[in-house]
Amino acid sequence: MTTGTVIAICGAALCATLAGIGSACGVQLGGKAAAGVVAENPNMFGKLLVLQALPGTQGIYGFLTAIIIIVRMGLLGGTPVEVSVAQGWALFGAAMPIGIVGLLSAIYQGKTAVASIHMTAKQPDSSAKGITMTAMVETYAILALLVSILLVFGIQL
Repeated sequence: MTTGTVIAICGAALCATLAGIGSACGVQLGGKAAAGVVAENPNMFGKLLVLQALPGTQGIYGFLTAIIIIVRMGLLGGTPVEVSVAQGWALFGAAMPIGIVGLLSAIYQGKTAVASIHMTAKQPDSSAKGITMTAMVETYAILALLVSILLVFGIQL
């Protein structure tokens, strides 16, 4: 395995790991808040589950980007491509937008979900407003995902 390949694999792994950690933290924040509300009112479970789940998407985006990098390198279901050190660093850098933004946006989305869960606990009819507010944070993760994908496919291998 070339040094460039190892660098690119490290970028893909870091991308999935950072976004996954952010999602785990965000979903945990939402789950903790939702558990308290559901303990008092079990009928709220369905509405609150959506709010808790929203920060989980960044982990999916990081995973998706990592898979795209691995597939482009031919390491999954293809013939491995010779990756130079420069190409390896380029792929590493391409993985970082969704890795870093995924980490941070999932945590902040979890915090927004907590506020939305508290709002929904007090006003059950406002769950759609809470979902909208929580989903707004997602916009930046989606932009970072698009940047990472465009960068990955812009690198000549």
